[in-house]
Parts: sequence; structure tokens; C-alpha cells
Amino acid sequence: MSDSFDFIVIGGGSAGYAAASTASRLGLRTAVIEGAREVGGLCILRGCMPSKTLIESAVRAEAIRNAAEFGLRAEYFGADAQAIRARKRRLIAEFADYRRGQLESGSFDFIRGNAQFVDPHTIKVALRDGGERRLTGQAFLISTGSIIAAPPLPGLVGTGFRTSDDVLDAEEYPDSVCVIGGGAIALELASFFHGIGVPTTVIQRGEQVLREMDRDVADALAESLRRKGISVYSGTKITGISTESGKKRVSFSDASGAVHAVEAAELVCALGRTPATKGLDLETAGVNLDGARIPVGATQQTNLDHIFAAGDVCGPHEVVHIAIEQGAMAARNAARLAGRLDGELEKIDYALKLFAVFSHPQAAAAGLTEREAREKGMEIRVATYAFADHGKAMIHGETDGFVKLIAEWPSRRIVGGACIGPEASELIHEVVVAMRFGATAGQLAETPHYHPTLSEIWTYPAEEIAGL
Repeated sequence: MSDSFDFIVIGGGSAGYAAASTASRLGLRTAVIEGAREVGGLCILRGCMPSKTLIESAVRAEAIRNAAEFGLRAEYFGADAQAIRARKRRLIAEFADYRRGQLESGSFDFIRGNAQFVDPHTIKVALRDGGERRLTGQAFLISTGSIIAAPPLPGLVGTGFRTSDDVLDAEEYPDSVCVIGGGAIALELASFFHGIGVPTTVIQRGEQVLREMDRDVADALAESLRRKGISVYSGTKITGISTESGKKRVSFSDASGAVHAVEAAELVCALGRTPATKGLDLETAGVNLDGARIPVGATQQTNLDHIFAAGDVCGPHEVVHIAIEQGAMAARNAARLAGRLDGELEKIDYALKLFAVFSHPQAAAAGLTEREAREKGMEIRVATYAFADHGKAMIHGETDGFVKLIAEWPSRRIVGGACIGPEASELIHEVVVAMRFGATAGQLAETPHYHPTLSEIWTYPAEEIAGL
């Protein structure tokens, strides 16, 4: 015998909780299945929150090391890994406890166990405390997140490596580190290690770091990291990984064909994540897969109308605020299928997509990149302005990077923007708010900005595009 629900959510992370709370408010009898030992989801436990906690320690460490630039006497004595970990654990425990309280609030059934499809409308749940339950659902959401991907690089497994999970809970730090990868996780880890004074190398296989961003933005970030002292290689082909005289050695060729070898006390593999769909038996339910990823349409539906997916399991943008939006929208669409909500099924719109990297300096983007706009055949105007010519950035001692504004032509309506430099993750919101209300470059330029502030830098490229 099985319990019957209107809406069953598999995965209790950010997307899953947003979906369950939305469905419950709409009157759907809802269940959430969570099989992980810890409750909270990737963002809280092993992603956004713990990584930014460590990065904040690195930012403070770098400020101490650079104190003389500001006329201050200070001495840096190194990082206390166990103290950093203790602070991270304390903060994460608070965030996780809050999420656990939300999941256990009684608004919906919260079931601890691992789900497996039996047929398109039935799952069996292997309960964490033993036993099994069968549940039937009129609609489902799969929001099981992602797991670390470890690609088959020659010698990697035999040599040994750390992942971001390992770094986030390390009780000691290596004397030197080589980070393999050039995405957001890799560059944030590299900035963390460099910030606390650990010699750091980054080896990226692609032609640029941060493939999500325009080449000029990505290249500017890579060059800034190099000026800080991080060795950054891109366009590489790794030919071997081994242990030599107690050090871990990575041999590779670069884009010109030159051969290099880097030695470090530790390797950190940060080559992305893969959807966590193994064990769900989605094939039994009849859900199509693309490798491990679940393809979905703009309504978040899979090839089966009653089964939705949200977050890292489907993409295309693996960031938490989009996962939350996807999950909540999927719940509303499930309510429409059940006749609990009027109107046509909603479709997701990524026109206001946001992306940020908490490296040092930070990098962020909103809306269309210049590359995406040109691929769409749009006529655009692009303007940039450097932090090196901006007074507040000079005061901060953070003059690397620039802001970039992209506007449709001839309307001059803002369709995208990017920022590399101080507080880029905060500054980018000025662009997304302008886009949200359909502002033109002229309207942004004429909006009052207090002086001296970092945010007033946006008025300069806006004025250029507007012709003011």
C-alpha cells in the first residue's frame, strides 16, 4: 500500500524547498524526500555559504598583508585552518538548522530516505532509519542537485587530489597548491589560497577562464590574478600527473605547444559538477536523460508532463537563485495541472540571469554577454570604463578591472552588463535592476549616484552609449 500525494519533491535543497513551500501554499498535498545525511542542500552545506566564509577570511588576510600600502603597521602570521573551519562550521550549522526547521515545519511531509522510481507515478523510499515506504504522486519535482566531477586525467587518481569539499572542511592547508580548472569554483579556491599566503597555480584546459563570460572580461580577471602572483595557464593539455620527491607534479603543454611542469604540495581538482541522478531509476519512470542531466523545457517539465526538474540536475545555469526560481515555478505549474491554479503554464525567462565569481578581484555579469547578443544577430553598442580611472576604486586600492555595459541599438535599452573589480558581485545588481525596468543607457546615466562611490562608475559607459 502506498501514500498518495499531489506533489512529491525529491531533494530538499534550495530548489526543492522553494517548490515544496510554494506547492503547500497552493493547497497541494506535498512530500519532500531527502536522502543526504545532512539537511540543507549544496548551497548551504558545501557551496555558496561555506566557500564565501573561507573567502572572507582570505580577504581579511590579504588586507593585513597589504596594510603598508595604507600607511598601517601590521604583520601577518598565517592562517589558522582549524579556527577558520570552526567559524565556517558554526555559521553553516546555523544556516542548516534554519533550513531543517523550514523542512520540518509541518507544511508538508518531510521524509528522510533515498527515492527510486517504480513507475511514472510511484516511488519507493529506502528510509534512513530503516524500512521502506511507497508513495504515489500526481506530479513530481526532481531537485537532487549535483556531485563533484572527477574527469579521467592521466595519473590523477593514483597521485591523489583534494576537491572543493575537502578544502572547505580542511584542518590544515598545504604549503603550495595547484588548482586544476578555470571555472568559478577553481578561481574562488585559487583566490582563497593566495589570500592566505599559499603559493598558487591555476591550470585551465580551455582557452579562457570563466567560459560563461566574454573573453575580454575573463582575460582581464586572469591577468589580474597573475599580477597578484597566481600563476594562471590556459589553453593547456595535461599529459601526466605524478608524485616527484614528495611533491605532486602536473605536466602539460600550453596553447603554443610549449611544455611545462608544475610542482605543488597538493592538487585541487575543480573541474565542475555533474547532475546527481544516479539511483533514481529515471529510465524506469520513462524520463529521458542526456548523460546524467535531465532535459527540460521552459516550463521545467521533462518529456513526461507530470515530472518536473529544477536546479543542477537540469541547468542550464547552476546558480542557486535560478534553482529557486525554477523550483517555485515548477510547483505553480504542477498546481495548474492539478486544477488548483488558473492560467497557462509559466515559462522561465533567463533574460535577467546573473552570474558572479567571488575571486579577488570579483567578476560578475547580468543579462546577455556581448557574445550572446551578437550570436542572436542583435545590433548593439558596448562601452567600458576602467576602475583605474575611478576615484573610489583608487581609494580602495582596487584598480584592476572595468565595467562593461551592453545596449540594444538604436533604442539604447540595456540588455547586459559585466564587471570585474572591487565588489563586482554587488555592483552588478545596478544593471539587473535597470534591465528589470527596461531602462535605457540614458536613463541610467541620468539617475543620481552619490560621489564618491563605486556604483557611480556605471554612469560613464552609460553616458557614452547615450551620447551625453
